[in-house]
Amino acid sequence: MHYRKVVQGRHMDIDKILLFLQELGNQSVDYVLVDAMGLTVHGIVRATQVVDIFVKPEEDNVARVRNVLKHFFPEDASIEEIHASDLAGEYPAIRYNSPDGSLQIDILTRLGEAFSFEDIQFEDKLYAGITVRVATPEMLYRINSNRS
Repeated sequence: MHYRKVVQGRHMDIDKILLFLQELGNQSVDYVLVDAMGLTVHGIVRATQVVDIFVKPEEDNVARVRNVLKHFFPEDASIEEIHASDLAGEYPAIRYNSPDGSLQIDILTRLGEAFSFEDIQFEDKLYAGITVRVATPEMLYRINSNRS
């Protein structure tokens, strides 16, 4: 499978997204895929420019997230600025834009008072040959309904 989507004049590479998700599993990151890519894993394809993941806001887990990002973008010093203390604090979400534009990732630990990492119900699903930890369809519906 090879697919590219234009993102702000660059290409978002679905193959790289899949490798990113696989590496999250390889590094034992506590994460859950949500939003449009989550729906895609469940068979409901929605166009997206961003991969949204909830992560457990503990320093060792966030360090593993940084390791995954450094695996793909070792030259990007901004990765070192991602810390659990920020994600667990007043601003529980950051957007990571890869230097080459192939990945745009929202890293979340909570959505206001409505949902935190611990609230997200998930399942492991096989998608494109890799195991992905994804929010259940019911959870995706609840998240999206809450945003409306």
